[in-house]
Amino acid sequence: MKVERITPILFAESIEPCLEFWVEGLGFQKTAEVPDGNRLGFAILEKNGVEVMYQSHGSADKDNAALAQLGRKGPSFLYVEVDDVDAIARALQGAEIAVPMRTTFYGMKELGAKDPAGHVILFAQKTGTVNQ
Repeated sequence: MKVERITPILFAESIEPCLEFWVEGLGFQKTAEVPDGNRLGFAILEKNGVEVMYQSHGSADKDNAALAQLGRKGPSFLYVEVDDVDAIARALQGAEIAVPMRTTFYGMKELGAKDPAGHVILFAQKTGTVNQ
């Protein structure tokens, strides 16, 4: 068995503010959307072959109410490796910082931010130095 891809689905009360975070801030493109009334119920965002999906709580309730309740239990945490975490820091101006810039003993320079839905996105760049 070969795993082809893993794509997170993040749940949000409202998807539109999350688009600003990913599209305007980080340069992702919205490649698909599903309306739910006058708002978005679902969206796929992509950059360089990396995808993240968002589904609104209201849309999830209509899709599968039992599973939708699990999506309301708390934030998700994503660990995203990048080639330039300083560029991410510049792009995230104004975002809520959950983990200030740090260099870890395991050789990563990291910065964590919350998206508008409250999910924590930890961006990390390899430093080439591991301290044990």
